[in-house]
Amino acid sequence: MDQQGDKQGAERPKPITVIGFEGSANKLGVGIIRDGEVLSNPRHTYITPPGQGFLPRDTAKHHQAHILDVLQQALDIAKVKPQDIDCVAYTKGPGMGAPLVSTAVVARTVAQLWNKPLLGVNHCIGHIEMGRRVTGAVNPVVLYVSGGNTQVIAYQLKRYRIFGETIDIAVGNCLDRFARVLKISNDPSPGYNIEQMAKKGEKLIDLPYGVKGMDVSFSGILSYIEDAAQTLLDSRQATPEDLCFSLQETVFAMLVEITERAMAHCGSEEVLIVGGVGCNERLQEMMGIMAAERGAKVFATDERYCIDNGAMIAQAGWEMFRTGHTTALEDSWCTQRFRTDEVEVTWRDD
Repeated sequence: MDQQGDKQGAERPKPITVIGFEGSANKLGVGIIRDGEVLSNPRHTYITPPGQGFLPRDTAKHHQAHILDVLQQALDIAKVKPQDIDCVAYTKGPGMGAPLVSTAVVARTVAQLWNKPLLGVNHCIGHIEMGRRVTGAVNPVVLYVSGGNTQVIAYQLKRYRIFGETIDIAVGNCLDRFARVLKISNDPSPGYNIEQMAKKGEKLIDLPYGVKGMDVSFSGILSYIEDAAQTLLDSRQATPEDLCFSLQETVFAMLVEITERAMAHCGSEEVLIVGGVGCNERLQEMMGIMAAERGAKVFATDERYCIDNGAMIAQAGWEMFRTGHTTALEDSWCTQRFRTDEVEVTWRDD
């Protein structure tokens, strides 16, 4: 019996530990995953004054200033040493050029210093795989909503297929830019603060509704409410809370509509919301109402994982690494444009 037990123990595969570096926008994160378990996931956010966005150059300087501290935090919290790491994953794109490069340089350096394989990860797939791992969603239609991306996605034939997307700006960018008009604080994020103000809104202002088939458009809505905001406020026809409420209700209704259409097409009974805007409780509530009417279920995560973080890059890297993916040093570049459906999904069964 002892010999049999020893033999079974010897055949048990060694756990795979992956460290992930994320820095595609203003969130800098380093996360460590071991076979699906989050060992650590520290993050540092670049926050600008109210009314201002974040420029690539300044965001890159923030990442450069904090990356080594965040890396050390990740190792300390996880209680792992460099020799325990099996693979170093980093965000290859999409994202802002200078922040992406700043973070990737550190990942490349660490991989060479530690003599570990390197792996470039698609940012969106990081969100999806982290969402699937945390929520237990099996084969959901995915609504990916963030400051830089808005897509409705479903898996089929080794790809995450894009069923619909924004044709101009992302929904998160729309909300962030309106927050600048009202001089809403960027701490902890403009989207979060709009959400809190929207909860106090009472009057629904009629805004343009930009659904075009399976795609959405937010630039016209943003231009309209930017132009109308001051007049409505000065004439006391609306409060800032009313404007936040109206914008949220309109853009979220658009997102729910195209998600439901994708679910109907795919015959799906699951929807997974990922990305920074996915933290919004009102969006989750509206999606839940639609899903309940279809006999479907909504999956979402909290701010630990829906907001950009290193663990999601580590999780996607873990999935890729265990199925044979690595990135040669000469191919470890970054790109601001990296389509979700460009990646072959070798780790999922059809």
